[in-house]
Amino acid sequence: MTAFDRRDVGLLLLRLGAGGVLAAHGAQKLLGWFGGHGIEGTGQFMESVGYAPGRASATAAGLAEAGGGTLLALGLATPAAGAAAAGAMAGAAAVHAPNGFFNQEGGYEYAATLGLAATGLAVTGPGRLSLDHVLGHALDRGWMVPAALGATAAVTAVIVGARNRRLRKPEQEQAAAGFESQESLSGE
Repeated sequence: MTAFDRRDVGLLLLRLGAGGVLAAHGAQKLLGWFGGHGIEGTGQFMESVGYAPGRASATAAGLAEAGGGTLLALGLATPAAGAAAAGAMAGAAAVHAPNGFFNQEGGYEYAATLGLAATGLAVTGPGRLSLDHVLGHALDRGWMVPAALGATAAVTAVIVGARNRRLRKPEQEQAAAGFESQESLSGE
């Protein structure tokens, strides 16, 4: 019998901590637990920050956090779980980025930290104290890491890009209206 080493225990602690936090945040969005606002309230918030439709965005973020976090904590399907959680955190970081880095100023520090932890676990693997290990790593193959992270990066780029375009549209319309007002004042 092989004894577990420090690396296995460290990965277990990291998985339980990051995965547990992510799962709790997802439960806030999906179920309204832990002081959350559930799908309806989270959907309204998502819509207000440019993720539309809001309800679908809240559902997707909640599932990525709750599902990805739970799977990370269990050490099951680690590449997909880490990628899903990282994608959700990239979306959250985009919302907080205008406030700078530090969390106390409303910045993206917290989302970035959770996203990097999830990505690190996807890349490193869950260790031997995991369901992936028990199942012979059937859902944790080497090729799954770049596939999961690449697919998530592509989808996240599309979603965050669409959000950014939505947020810029009113500014562009306002600038165009201002330009037209200037033209009418100058008699052109």
